[in-house]
Amino acid sequence: RPRRPSPGRAVPLAHVEVGARGDRPPLVLLHGLFGSHGNFQTVAKALVRRGSGRQVLTLDARNHGGSPHSPVMTYEAMSLDVQHLLTRLGITKCILLGHSMGGKTAMTLALQRPDLVERLISVDISPVSTTLISEFSAYISAMKSVKIPDGLSRSAARQLADDQLRPVVQLPQLRQFLLTNLVEVEGRYLWRVNLEAISHHLADIMNFPIFHKPYPGPALFLGGSNSPYISSKDYPEIQRLFPQADIQHIEGAGHIVHQDKFEEFMAAVLNFLPPP
Repeated sequence: RPRRPSPGRAVPLAHVEVGARGDRPPLVLLHGLFGSHGNFQTVAKALVRRGSGRQVLTLDARNHGGSPHSPVMTYEAMSLDVQHLLTRLGITKCILLGHSMGGKTAMTLALQRPDLVERLISVDISPVSTTLISEFSAYISAMKSVKIPDGLSRSAARQLADDQLRPVVQLPQLRQFLLTNLVEVEGRYLWRVNLEAISHHLADIMNFPIFHKPYPGPALFLGGSNSPYISSKDYPEIQRLFPQADIQHIEGAGHIVHQDKFEEFMAAVLNFLPPP
């Protein structure tokens, strides 16, 4: 059996802790491609407030948000990052919730180290290959070609970047989401995501590693009814790798389920968690 390419060294992930560490496994939330821990801040606060009875951690993946950059961007590497953070924080068991790319990282970690994962929630993503690689390539090229003169105000810089992205990224919500990655460093505007590593590893990000041994714990696959990412043709593979999986779709939600239908998302998650 060929050896997997080594995931290399883990990077120390930036993270935010919400609520006090109790004696119950904390919830760990993993964002999607081009996102950051901020995507889940509202969810994290609501989970703590509505009595999940647990601490909630939101993480920045490598090459995203405030986490270090690395030329490697595979699910094995991203899983290792999370494992290292759990070790560093003395967490021996957690509940993992991941959206999109973060969902694939969460599944990888659960399949590699089921002992660390009490239960798993995958938001709008299946353990299969995603075919939208050409769209993402186009977004990355568009982001790379954005040119902003130094010294502009933040709002002017965002407006200019928005105008330059518009021909390729037609959806205003998607442009707004990508623009959360535009940051000012000493008067110059740059992307805080590592576009080189992401574009180099786009096939890895769209794919999913091969696993033979299933994850035995409870799993929830929570899709949006208007999104193609958890489709009935994925069910056999979900069932093979996650025999305890419950698959649900939230009516009227697109890919970013927790944003589109916040209340329904919260209800589904709280309902799946063990009662406090």
